[in-house]
Amino acid sequence: MEVVYSHCCGLDVHSKKILACRTTPGKGSTPTKEIQTFGTMTDELLRLSDWLAQAGVTHVAMESTSVYWKPVFNLLESSFALLLVNAQHIKTVPGRKSDVKDCEWIADLLRHGLLKGSFVPEREQRELRELTRYRTALVRERVAEVNRLQKTLEGANIKLANVASNILGVSARQMLGALIAGQTDAKALAQLAKAKLRQKIPLLERALVGEFRGHQRFLVAQQLAHIEDLDDAIEAVSTEICKRLDTLSVEGEGKEATHPYAAAVEVLITISGVQQRTAEVIVAEIGIDMARFPSAKHLASWAGLVPGLHESGGKRQGNKTRKGNKWLRSALVEAALAASKTKGTYLSSQYHRLAARRGKKKAVVAVAHTILVIAYQLIQKRVPYEELGGLYFDERDRDALERRLVDRLEKLGNKVTIERKLAA
Repeated sequence: MEVVYSHCCGLDVHSKKILACRTTPGKGSTPTKEIQTFGTMTDELLRLSDWLAQAGVTHVAMESTSVYWKPVFNLLESSFALLLVNAQHIKTVPGRKSDVKDCEWIADLLRHGLLKGSFVPEREQRELRELTRYRTALVRERVAEVNRLQKTLEGANIKLANVASNILGVSARQMLGALIAGQTDAKALAQLAKAKLRQKIPLLERALVGEFRGHQRFLVAQQLAHIEDLDDAIEAVSTEICKRLDTLSVEGEGKEATHPYAAAVEVLITISGVQQRTAEVIVAEIGIDMARFPSAKHLASWAGLVPGLHESGGKRQGNKTRKGNKWLRSALVEAALAASKTKGTYLSSQYHRLAARRGKKKAVVAVAHTILVIAYQLIQKRVPYEELGGLYFDERDRDALERRLVDRLEKLGNKVTIERKLAA
């Protein structure tokens, strides 16, 4: 088999140690293999770098094991060509599993050019990713805490959520604060309602009658405090993300592209359903250099927004979407759900057309795929989104639609004549 990289190394990375197999040309066609074990402290990683440089190693490959690969990648990326490889793609022969054999197997595959590296962005973008992913985790934690608050209120038979659309709105928070303070008079609690909620005071008086005991008073106080802390943390992380976007720049760009990451976010929020946070997640996950992905289809496949390929005996075994970037996928699905609720937009029209035939879940994934394709084009061309309108699909084949509708009306016994409106 042809040798692609003569001086290379395979790393088997763990939390406390790294096994490295250094491969260099030997006598004849047999390479020289040297295996050493290194620790994962910074000084040990620097020693690993020196050990590789001494032998003239040019390429290094490692598995994407949890987060243990990150410090190794950070310290070696400036000196070697690194390949971060999906562990599923380099499984060795069953029954022959050991750390030493693993690093040897990775080195052999790399030597013959049989490894395909995963997409690893530049360090600045990786740092931005960590911030957006941490914020997503905080938002999910906040949702979980709100659900716990709702369960506590239900346990006390306080049916506030049945009347107020948001149990953390201004009116609801004042009512909860009064409950914590020991107020039990439902009429007095209902009078704390503000704005439109005052129209529902009779319902509130019924909903706020319950058995709110001491332990529930304590739980609600703790849960509200936790939610406020999470709100502060989310706001702080969002501020840091905005600062990062404003400072990230690309060398060699023109004056108007000094901060292309921030500019990409501004372009993405013009898409229906895409808010500021979603746009920041998209930019953090895929970056602004679309040359990394040969086409929008490749990007959609990497994100896991295309049907999987499972075929045996000439038959398709289901079409579930393939695995991909879960952070990007979840953000796009949320944006698709928001877009489906908009009025008079192309994405909303696409959702309703597909939901009627394929179901709501498949329609949402299809719209998420469309949003990602649009984002690819907008970032690549650096232009804002142009709304096609909710009638795009009807106007695309207007004559066929008219014939179909006329045919349906005539089958009901009507005589139909179409007359065009004169242009204003």
